[in-house]
Amino acid sequence: MDKKQTTHFGYKEVPVKEKEQHVAGVFHSVASKYDVMNDLMSMGVHRLWKRFTLQASNVRPGAKVLDIAGGTGDLALKFSRMVGSSGQVVLADINASMLNVGRDRLTDEGAVGNIEYVQANAESLPFPDDSFDCITIAFGLRNVTDKDAALRSMYRVLRPGGQLLVLEFSKPADWLAPIYDLYSFKLLPKIGSVVSNDEESYRYLAESIRMHPDQASLKKMMTDAGFERCDYHNMTAGIVALHRGYKF
Repeated sequence: MDKKQTTHFGYKEVPVKEKEQHVAGVFHSVASKYDVMNDLMSMGVHRLWKRFTLQASNVRPGAKVLDIAGGTGDLALKFSRMVGSSGQVVLADINASMLNVGRDRLTDEGAVGNIEYVQANAESLPFPDDSFDCITIAFGLRNVTDKDAALRSMYRVLRPGGQLLVLEFSKPADWLAPIYDLYSFKLLPKIGSVVSNDEESYRYLAESIRMHPDQASLKKMMTDAGFERCDYHNMTAGIVALHRGYKF
């Protein structure tokens, strides 16, 4: 098969047009246990990574925020409180199962009035140009088929002066890599098997992290998409990085 017509799904090569379907299958499978698994996989540290992202956003009352691949609504819930009744948060996810879990969770939390739910593909966001003051995507970019197209789409809908924050697994420090690999490929799938009866989905998640661009590569991709003053901040020895870029 022509390599130009294929892309990676974890370590496998699949037709470009089929990757979205494969990724959807993973997240339909894990949606109901997603929050529990996040806590188990990161030993709760994902909450600190997201807290840092929220602080870095500098979102103020009245702002309009887009949370892409927002899933079960961790960031959207906090953003809804930060922007207040005069602001708006759009929780967007390509996966209907994840979006439904997020909607149910946020409704239970009492977050109503300033949150909108949109099923959307990051590669072609269904919003007008210059719509949002801040855009976040947390642990979602690595699952996007055409990351360059997604970054261009985010740039288009961001207002001048606004910022994009990409929170994603990245390349850890060399000293940590062997331990991290052992955990990712031996222990993580077993946890997935016990908790959600789905070892393969969590094996894919580990593989997708390894296939994601490293810190410097993602920074360049953001610059190529038009973002300026791009930088990144490593957390937990580079296991996760927060990338930031602005539109001027």
